[in-house]
Amino acid sequence: MAFWSLSSSFPLLGLLSLLLSHQTSLTTTTDVHLNIAPHPTEVSDGRVGSSSSVFREAPAFRNGETCGNLATDRIHVAMTLDANYLRGSMAAVLSILQHSTCPEDLTFHFLWVRHEPEVFSSIKATFPYLNFKVYRFDVHRVRGLISKSIRQALDQPLNYARTYLANLIPNEVKRVIYLDSDLVMVDDIAKLWKVDLGDKVLAAPEYCRANFTCYFTETFWSDPYMPRTFEGRKPCYFNTGVLVMDLDKWRHGNYTKKVEDWMIVQKQKRIYQLGSLPPYLLVLAGNIMPIDHRWNQHGLGGDNVEGKCRKLHPGPISLLHWSGKGKPWLRLDSRKPCSVDHLWAPYDLYRSSRHSFEE
Repeated sequence: MAFWSLSSSFPLLGLLSLLLSHQTSLTTTTDVHLNIAPHPTEVSDGRVGSSSSVFREAPAFRNGETCGNLATDRIHVAMTLDANYLRGSMAAVLSILQHSTCPEDLTFHFLWVRHEPEVFSSIKATFPYLNFKVYRFDVHRVRGLISKSIRQALDQPLNYARTYLANLIPNEVKRVIYLDSDLVMVDDIAKLWKVDLGDKVLAAPEYCRANFTCYFTETFWSDPYMPRTFEGRKPCYFNTGVLVMDLDKWRHGNYTKKVEDWMIVQKQKRIYQLGSLPPYLLVLAGNIMPIDHRWNQHGLGGDNVEGKCRKLHPGPISLLHWSGKGKPWLRLDSRKPCSVDHLWAPYDLYRSSRHSFEE
């Protein structure tokens, strides 16, 4: 594991690892100083605005002795970044760094749509040693393609930014791990990075027991031509919040346009109810590299309508994902948390959290 410096503000940061039976190798001291991020505002959903600091400075994470120093050793992680989900993004980044053997080999690629200098200043102040780059996603590329879904949050342009990663990230980056902002990693991300994609453009956990037909409307299934898109493959559901992407294959296969083409059909005929997921299923379901389910324990946020509490699925866990309506920081702040939300809490860097563990 990474070597890191632990202040008194983080006495239970390893709680999740202990609960999930993950072993960590830690060197601890008490010499961390807390920086104040310029001008964020304290609000219940973790947004930042124009008042005092809301995030504590994270410990400094250093490489273990077995780490290399070549450019080929770099691990590229892509995430979206905005004020609404900044609190979740902070927790996700912290969890990735804490459980990484070689945290200094990580490069984060953040995609944003609005110029929010306070967001970037918060990232820099909270993770002063983080190696990251930011890219502006032009919402005009996708705004006319977005159809209304069953939950308004799913209709935000930034939810579609993952489709354009290959266009935004420099060509020298051949592979990237895309992660949503409502998750925490409890295993070494290098293990996920090293999965063999074979000849596939994507790798992700695949769920073939899920009712695949429910992701599309009767208009789709009754059409004489559209269901034929699945001929020659066995389509299975996969969650797009955790993806290992071969960017070269994505570029050469023109997958961005393939996804956009189905979004155009959706605007015309209403063939699905969810947001950015169904076009991925139409293009790639049954043609991805399936990986262990431990890499996406998803659905912890409940369904997309009510967000009711859900329990963990049995089996080993490397990543916990609060997909669905319920977000752990909101449920914790409301004093109505689900049991799984307490597994997210140790990674929360929000300074004014009611559930913060302070001496």
